[in-house]
Amino acid sequence: MISTITLAVPGYVWIPFIVLGALLVLLLLLAVLGRIQNGRYLRPLVLLLARIPLMKRWFQRMSVAQLERSNPELASAVKKMQAFGEPTSPDQVQRALRVLTPAERKAYLEAAGGESSPAVEATNRQQRRRLEHGGAGMPVKPPAASSRPGAAGRKAGGKKKKR
Repeated sequence: MISTITLAVPGYVWIPFIVLGALLVLLLLLAVLGRIQNGRYLRPLVLLLARIPLMKRWFQRMSVAQLERSNPELASAVKKMQAFGEPTSPDQVQRALRVLTPAERKAYLEAAGGESSPAVEATNRQQRRRLEHGGAGMPVKPPAASSRPGAAGRKAGGKKKKR
């Protein structure tokens, strides 16, 4: 009599294969999305993943590594600017730019200039007036301050008296 031996594989053995297979499918999906229309459909996914602090650091490292390969001066300028922090005033911007070498400053300003939107030129009087008045046709003015002395520090509505 010939007996057949059957191997019973428990279910928990398949878990690593399932996880690895899912990661492989995810990696292939990301590769395909990155190729379609120059990553148009991958960008929203990356922005969503960048909300996770660990993923954000990974994306920044990958971005700087790619930048170092393509433009080393710009990469070192970006690193220095990140170390300096986000400038909030024109003086801080000037101090941050003084830290850069001339080659880094040139590369950084070229990159920053390329990201800004092109200046809109008005071709006729109506378009010039719209630009001057904020696009809606109404003059753009800051809210008028009160002429009363000391009124700038007061808040609207009086304080209630304590009993």
